Amino acid sequence: MTSATLPKELDGKVVTPADPRYRLLRSTYTTVARPALVVLPQTTTDVVAALRYARDSGLPIAVRSGGHGLSGRSSNDGGVVIDVSGLNEVRVLDRRTRLVRVGAGARWAEVARDLASAGLAISSGDHGNVGVGGLAIAGGVGWLVRDYGLTIDHVRAAEVVLADGRVVRTDAEHEPDLFWAVRGAGAGVGVVTAFEIEATELRDIAVAQLTLAADPDGSTLSRWAEHLAQAPRRLSTAAMLMSDGRRAVLSLTAVYAGPDTGRMRKAVAPLLEIGTLLDQRAHRVPYSGLVSTAHLHPNLGQQPANTTNGLLPTMTPDAARAITAAVTGPRPALLQLRSVGGAVNDVAADATAYSHRDSDVLVVGTVFPPGDRATLDRIWRPVGAHTRGAYANFESCPDAAAFRRFYPGPTGDRVLATWRHHDPDGIFRSALYPSELS
Repeated sequence: MTSATLPKELDGKVVTPADPRYRLLRSTYTTVARPALVVLPQTTTDVVAALRYARDSGLPIAVRSGGHGLSGRSSNDGGVVIDVSGLNEVRVLDRRTRLVRVGAGARWAEVARDLASAGLAISSGDHGNVGVGGLAIAGGVGWLVRDYGLTIDHVRAAEVVLADGRVVRTDAEHEPDLFWAVRGAGAGVGVVTAFEIEATELRDIAVAQLTLAADPDGSTLSRWAEHLAQAPRRLSTAAMLMSDGRRAVLSLTAVYAGPDTGRMRKAVAPLLEIGTLLDQRAHRVPYSGLVSTAHLHPNLGQQPANTTNGLLPTMTPDAARAITAAVTGPRPALLQLRSVGGAVNDVAADATAYSHRDSDVLVVGTVFPPGDRATLDRIWRPVGAHTRGAYANFESCPDAAAFRRFYPGPTGDRVLATWRHHDPDGIFRSALYPSELS
């Protein structure tokens, strides 16, 4: 495999193909992989040792928190996977300021559970098995997004192991360029091992689940977007638009950031009229019930898929028609729609490496086998013509062109400059974008 000697810090923390645990650790949610070994660090010092070993061995490096990344690049074939799941601390540092320390290896279900007793929550994606690290360095479009903003908008500091093995704390006053990149483009600067995040006061939430037949001309989507653009910020929605025979069906989850079901019903009421209502349910639950520990599972490559996405500053009638047509054609895709805007757009475009601060809708397109990337590209092309920019975490095939959609114009130039400064040999960059951004 390699002649490099494993450092003593890693004794008992390395899983090879001969280990019974390897089957549960080698892959990601979307991709079956075959790394030479998986390192399970328990401390930041272990991460430094794992990184040094991988560099000395000349092996490719992948960093994994939860393994839900759609690109599958949190594992690899023949390389070293640094799996930070052991760095899973969740601790309230200051209840008065709601400051929480969260290890990069924690799962968001664990974070929600552990903060519930303090009456706190962090908006953090929509599935409890997602790892903190991968989401909190890219964006974080969660169930509370219009009220809370992105997860990165509340990161107040981070601990990072750089490519040369140095461990640095970065915040607005210390290593500010690094702090800028960690919030939106952190995968290319090093291994982020922990975050300090400002949580929000929240215990229970109100949730409505609606199923509607979507009008073929796209008017259902237009009405959805029009309502969300002027709805109370406490209301955020995520929807799946899918084929049901010859018609499109919209399965919509609306989350009201608070326990008042009366206010939630008033905020949701206009959504009952956007299409033909097929089913509806409403209930009040703890936030930890929505991002649930029931979601926790090993990742075995069980969900192969091809996914891409784009952001819409507004939902135009033409965009709504194109999105609806994508799920009703001869080879339909699954389309997800997420309301953004609100608090997301309060942040200046140059404040973080996520610069898309003028968009109201995130559209995500997915095809499953036997559909392939070419299938997705054909279906997506009419939709993508209406988008401007994209979100790095919902792209299964990141390349140089995708990089410029994630980080357009001067933002992309600054991201690359920061990556090259902190990782001049490109060991992290090459794992993300092999040879394309060298």
